[in-house]
Amino acid sequence: MNGKKEAALVLEGGGTRGVFTAGVLDYLMEKEVKFPYVIGVSAGACNAIDYVSKQIGRTKDCTIIQDRKNRYIGTKDALKKGYLFDMDRLFDEYPNRLFPFDFDTYFASDIQCEVVVTNCLTGEAMYLSEKQDRERLLTICRASSSIPLISPVVDVDGIPCVDGGVADSVPLIHSMKLGHQKNVVVLTRNKGYRKKAPGKSRLLYTAALKKYPNLLNALLNRYRNYNRVMELVEKWEEEGHIFVIRPEVEPVSRTEQNVEKLTEFYDHGYQLMKQRMEEMQAYLEK
Repeated sequence: MNGKKEAALVLEGGGTRGVFTAGVLDYLMEKEVKFPYVIGVSAGACNAIDYVSKQIGRTKDCTIIQDRKNRYIGTKDALKKGYLFDMDRLFDEYPNRLFPFDFDTYFASDIQCEVVVTNCLTGEAMYLSEKQDRERLLTICRASSSIPLISPVVDVDGIPCVDGGVADSVPLIHSMKLGHQKNVVVLTRNKGYRKKAPGKSRLLYTAALKKYPNLLNALLNRYRNYNRVMELVEKWEEEGHIFVIRPEVEPVSRTEQNVEKLTEFYDHGYQLMKQRMEEMQAYLEK
């Protein structure tokens, strides 16, 4: 089955919570459900490109690391540089050696894929795509996943960028503005979740990001923007304008490394999509 021409797949981030999305997408790929447009943020960006490259199980393998020496959270190299995530391992060793990414299939696909990054200079979202250059594609995904203070700033086309979730955590409105009338939104938090205003982190952000006042402003107001979008998501979902799939169990943390917990969360995404497949098809065909 193919998604309707105007259908879009919108993928939230959330660190290792993205393994839920991996379960959802693996089921869709097994059933050969093809959306003509997909957009992802942070972990959602990694899920998005694996969906376009048709690599069932790849995001799962990159998230649920069986061999401790291949983990990317809290490695010696990362901690030595003062960061929590080893971005070189994630966006060099993984795609090029440990869990090879199928660049050829990705570049040959007719699916339009966009990745969200936050421009440090403006504090605004940039929606980027790449269908030719391997390094630029990986750089964009690295930037989209680069959480301020936890990971380094990434230069994309000469512009300093960080985690797309800072400016646009769930790029549903962007998708709608592009003309997509049917939107399937995959979230990684439970229904009703809202972000809280920054507490102690406010001082940390303020001290560390003096160089980027617009980014600092975006970070401090992220909770407001996220919560506003969640209000709309729940309203439009209730009205039948969008189709939303989200965890119905307690999500794992964004840095979870327990193999059993991650596997259960992946399985939850897979089974939930399986259960709701007919409902989603009915929505897309309305």
